[in-house]
Order: sequence, then C-alpha cells, then structure tokens
Amino acid sequence: DEQIKEMEANWDNIDYEFAAKEEEKIRHDTMAHVRTFAVACPKAAPIIHLGATSCYVGDNTDLIVLRDGFDILLPKVARCIHRLAKFALEHKDQPTLGYTHLQPAQLTTVGKRTTLWTQELLMDERAIRRARDDLRFRGVKGTTGTQASFLQLFEGDNEKVKKLDELVTQMAGFKEVYIVCGQTYTRKVDVECLNVLASLGSTAHKICTDIRILASNKEIEEPFESSQIGSSAMPYKRNPMRSERCCALARILMALPSNALSTAATQWMERTLDDSANRRISLADSFLAADSVLILLQNITEGLVVYPKVINRHITQELPFMASENIIMAMVKAGGNRQECHEEIRVHSQAAGNKVKQEGLENDLVERIKAAPYFSPIHDQIDTLLSPSTFTGRASQQVEEFLKLEVEPVLKKYEGQLGSTSTLAN
Repeated sequence: DEQIKEMEANWDNIDYEFAAKEEEKIRHDTMAHVRTFAVACPKAAPIIHLGATSCYVGDNTDLIVLRDGFDILLPKVARCIHRLAKFALEHKDQPTLGYTHLQPAQLTTVGKRTTLWTQELLMDERAIRRARDDLRFRGVKGTTGTQASFLQLFEGDNEKVKKLDELVTQMAGFKEVYIVCGQTYTRKVDVECLNVLASLGSTAHKICTDIRILASNKEIEEPFESSQIGSSAMPYKRNPMRSERCCALARILMALPSNALSTAATQWMERTLDDSANRRISLADSFLAADSVLILLQNITEGLVVYPKVINRHITQELPFMASENIIMAMVKAGGNRQECHEEIRVHSQAAGNKVKQEGLENDLVERIKAAPYFSPIHDQIDTLLSPSTFTGRASQQVEEFLKLEVEPVLKKYEGQLGSTSTLAN
C-alpha cells in the first residue's frame, strides 16, 4: 500500500531531462522512463514494471491514441457532411450539365451532384466509426502474450490474472480486450485503421478534383478572399489552391496503408521490432494528414460559390443536342414518322455541330428546327421541350429524400459539435 501511494503521489512528477539522458545511454525508451519513475519513487522502485513488457506500455498507449484520434476526426467528418448537405438543399433545383467520361451527358442538378460527394463522406463516417468501435485493448499479456509472468505473480490463480486484464482494460476506457496476442496487438489493427483514413482521402480527392474541374469551367469556385493572389505572374488567376492542397495531402493519406500492410505481413512469429520506427511515422502521419484534409474540406464546403448564369450558358450550348429525343417523341405524337424525324434532326445536328466546332459559333440547332417546315407541327412546343428543368428527372426529390433518410440520422449523433467554422492560417 505504501508503494502504491508513493506512485500515485508522483503520477505527474516526470523528469524528462533525466529520462532523455537515460534513453541516450541505454537505448531503450520504456526502460528509461521506468528508471526515471524509480528515482521519483524509491520505495516502489523494486516493483515498477514487474511482469510487464515494453509493449504493455507502448501498444496499449497506441490503442488509446488511435481511439482518441478517431474521436477528434469523426466530428470533423460530420461537419463536412453538414456543410455539403446544406449546399445540396440550397441548389437542389439548379440544373447543370451532367458528365460521363468528362463529356456532357444528361442534365442533373448542382444539389444532386453534391449528394454524390456527401454519400461518400457518409460511408467514411460509418467506416471510421466502425474502426473506432472495433478497437480493443491489448491489456495485460506479458512478453509473448501468454500472461506467464502474471500467472507467476498471482501464484497460479488464473481468475486473478483474468481480472487484472479486465480491470486495466476498463480503466483505459475500453469495453473489450484482445483475448490473444503475441508481444504486440496484431498489426492488422493498424491496417484497418489506416485503410479507413485512406478511404477518406480518396473521397476528399474526388470532391476537390470535381471542384477544380468545375472551377476551370467557371461554374463553381472554392472560397477566394478579396486580397488573395492566385498567381505571381498572372494577376487575373483564381487558382483553386485549397482544393489542390487537399488533393495533395489526400494522396499522402492514400499511400500510407501500404506501410501498415507491409508491417503486418512481416511480423515474424510473436513479433519483430522492424514495426516500431515506421509505425511512429505512418500512424501519426495518417491522422495528421486526415485532420488537415478535413480542415481544408470543411473550409472549402463552407464557402463554395455557384455561378448560375455560366451554368445556364453551358446548358444552352449542349441542350439542343440532348433534346433531340424529346423532339422526336413530340413529332411522332403529332403524326410524324420516327425514322424520318431522326434523319431530319441528324442532318441539322451535324450542321449545328460544325458551326460550333469549326467556326466557334453558338449552337443554332433550335433556330434551325424552328425554321424547318418539317417541324412546323411542334414549333409552339419547342421552348417547353427545351426547358432544362424537364431534363433533370427526380434530382430535386432525390436530394430531399437523401438528406432526410441518410444524412439527418447521422448528423443527430453529432448534435452540439457541428457549429465551429474552419479557417486557414495561410
């Protein structure tokens, strides 16, 4: 009891300079701190670290840090989901060109496209939360995981060894312990943790790449401050530097699981020490990179700017081609022949396309159809047939349904944690 009271009294009494000198001398971080604590607790010195191993200290600490790291990241993921959900609702009715193969395709809406980004973040939130909740504690297992030294301390009493394992696990805030392990917890745990963060990186990279493409088309831009300089050479430039930075960090994040995979694959028998130095880099870098990516992504999503007039101009340039099927349907309803109508539109479409591609002129397909006697039965319907809102299907309704059924239940878990804004120092 006296030894325990002495250790409790010196809980925060750590001479880091002494520990550093000891580590330099003996080349062992845990033993350096064991010796440092022993100096502060001379009565308890004989029993400090008795039966334990370095991985009892280091691995259990790593598991606590992994858990706490996820707890820091999850509300930040939720904030990005919240900002995109708000943006999607605001722009659920704004038609825009959809793209497949990066070529103009059937129309969608700005809000509907945003839900595609949000859906992937929801998957990341679920995966990160699962990885966090799946974490167990290494607990009190001894040098090769057999608990032999603790069984000796308790004079062969298995139940006391199990109870010690249970109590230490509970005191660390974990519900479960890994029943079996070698000297370390299995490095597959690191693989699972880094994989979910890498997946988050791929989501952020996709979102920011889309924003960069849309910025190039001058349809949507990331926040750009009034005094911000886009280029040292070209004063007019508005480079999407936040999205570019987010992509750069996301690529680092996506690459880090390969280290964890290699480490897990080369853990000989009960453990080998070539996992230690690289884990100190890859684990920390993954969480730091993920944190930076989320800070950037939140900042971007809080200040997205939409240019409806540019979007509508692009729609006007492409919509006549996309409306050809609607025009055929209307002509057939008016008594026309489908094949004849198809040929008429094909000829006019090719001529209009040549005007756009070869002469750089505006798409005049609509004017050609309105001027063609063949289409006189539907001339009064042309403008209605070309209304962008008739080409977006259920996009608006899909946005509302998605936000209500998928987004709102997730955001409820983070009530009170969604308010803070993201600002960038530079």
